[in-house]
Amino acid sequence: MDRITKRLFEEYIADNSLGSIPEDEAFEHFAAFLATSQHVQESFTSEDFVVGSGGDGGIDSISVIVNGAVVTEPEEVDDYEQLNGYLDVKFVFVQATRASHFDASKIGDFAYGVCDFFEDRPGIAWNERVQHYSLIWKEILKRSRAFRKGNPQCCLYFVTTGEWRNDPTLASRVEAGKADLSRTMLFRNVSFECIDARGVQEWYRASQNAVSVEIVFENHAFIPDIPGVEQAYVGVLPAFEFLKLVSNEAGEMRSSVFYDNVRHWQEWNHVNKQIQRTLQSSEESIRFPLLNNGVTIVARRIQPTGRVKFQVEDFQVVNGCQTSYVLHECRHEVGDLDRVMIPVRLIATTDESIRNAIIRATNLQTEIKEEQFFALTEFPKRLEQFFPTFGNHKRLYYERRDRQYHGEGVEKVRVITLPILVRAFASVFMEIPHSTTRSYKSVLQKIGTAIFRNDHKLDPYYVAAYMFFRMESFFRRQHLDKKFRPARYHILLAFKKLAIAERTPDLSSGQVERYCGKLMELLWDEGKSRSLFEEAAKVVELAAKGDLGRDRIRTERFTTEVLQELSRRP
Repeated sequence: MDRITKRLFEEYIADNSLGSIPEDEAFEHFAAFLATSQHVQESFTSEDFVVGSGGDGGIDSISVIVNGAVVTEPEEVDDYEQLNGYLDVKFVFVQATRASHFDASKIGDFAYGVCDFFEDRPGIAWNERVQHYSLIWKEILKRSRAFRKGNPQCCLYFVTTGEWRNDPTLASRVEAGKADLSRTMLFRNVSFECIDARGVQEWYRASQNAVSVEIVFENHAFIPDIPGVEQAYVGVLPAFEFLKLVSNEAGEMRSSVFYDNVRHWQEWNHVNKQIQRTLQSSEESIRFPLLNNGVTIVARRIQPTGRVKFQVEDFQVVNGCQTSYVLHECRHEVGDLDRVMIPVRLIATTDESIRNAIIRATNLQTEIKEEQFFALTEFPKRLEQFFPTFGNHKRLYYERRDRQYHGEGVEKVRVITLPILVRAFASVFMEIPHSTTRSYKSVLQKIGTAIFRNDHKLDPYYVAAYMFFRMESFFRRQHLDKKFRPARYHILLAFKKLAIAERTPDLSSGQVERYCGKLMELLWDEGKSRSLFEEAAKVVELAAKGDLGRDRIRTERFTTEVLQELSRRP
């Protein structure tokens, strides 16, 4: 391994606290993270993707991306179909080796393993992790009616620390693997890339940066100085230039830039069909800037790079989600993307109050409840400020924006994303661990009412997040057996119940602060928390009666059995 790649690899190990596992395994995590980062901007953990451990068919990691988001549980497939009305699926397979050369036989084995993964009757005796992803594939296949954009895409990456020189023998193995997968007729597109040290370095640097796009914004007017706003422009962008902002180099939607948008893509409702008809009509598409309310983009930085060129960095589309998605969907049906003009307001500010005011003002055309605004804007801001107030080993970071802390020298395992926090909070304080995976969508719908509520104290959210952080550290260091990972949210609930027998106080009361203070003291003590987590795992195992199968533990009945087992304890 060359010195630059080695340094980047070591940085990744340190940031993700992977020093306790063998280097070969850590490199699998490294490659899985980098490959998946090419397709999604949201934060994720490689722990969910790595499947290599014997019985893996030469596959080290599997990532499944549905509608632009990472999916790790079969139940999430249904959530995304219900939310968006369609399924756009991509599989990402990785084989990673620290070897300084590419091996033709390993490339062949890798391709064969991926083909076998999609067989109705696989010839390989897959390990438990691969079987889990096979269940996700079966769930997707059952919903093939929802493949409105076409069949899934399949991406293979063979990653080494060597140099790719287009060796004919190696290249023919790659092409043969692509051909075998294409012949299955399961995919609308198959890609197979061999990534060398130079590619690894480029991937890593890209993964550490916030989204940054250069656009040519010729038809614009500068808005005079406004306090708290660094720059602001209003004008029209050719559709071709606008699509650079909302889609990546592969032509996929950048779902992460709609994080601050109050409403998600509403599929083909009446309004969106009308936008589609306008774009498809050569006559009406010219009038698009007169017929559309436009798009509002708020960035943290806008760097002019010429008279009409601008580098837009770390930005969000806070209004215009529907317009953006319809345009992306219709981009191949529009005759001349340079002739269709999109009304755009481009604003640079780091003032969160101004950002929130813009979000509120530009989303008034559809009724949005006050608690929804607060839960999506103000409460996460308070959490972001609250988490780092605990010093040293007690500190966590709540990530409000994707890749917010990348390149900031923050230990990645201490970064808590929305899905992690919502699942941990629901498990610990709402006591519904079974819903965190089986019906995660129903949990998300509680944001603004039972979660992120205006009057809630912040301490329970920090406690739930730190509990998850501490538990994951014990899994990484193998203090907790990996067999318990499917039941990890039940373990969080059991930990709380074992730590404090008393009933959880109202989450808006001063009592809950004292209650959480007791939990914090236990969690901050590694020895005490380890013992308690080990006991919680035993409780879960006893309740499961040795059956930790996902169909059993992801039920309300199993949560009841865990609570009953806890009640029998002295």
